[in-house]
Amino acid sequence: MNTLAHSGGPGPWILLFPLFWAAVVTGGVTLLRRTARRGRRGPWQARPTQEAPAEPSPITLLGRRFAAGEIDEEEYWRRLSVLDEQFGRGGKGAVA
Repeated sequence: MNTLAHSGGPGPWILLFPLFWAAVVTGGVTLLRRTARRGRRGPWQARPTQEAPAEPSPITLLGRRFAAGEIDEEEYWRRLSVLDEQFGRGGKGAVA
């Protein structure tokens, strides 16, 4: 029977076991730190964006002024035709 005691010991392979467990512990600590840093939501969820809201388009502002009664319908259509040529209605926040 060939046992470890008679074959000269475990050899250099015995070093792999502590390295394996060190990698497992390091990975676990890293995962816990990242999870805590993201507000305990988990690493699979995206971080919320903290960007400033985009500036409204001129067509949107014109629509708001018309809705608030600051300008009349004739002025609204006149200004809208000018803005429509410059910015187009397909833009973000366009008023139909």
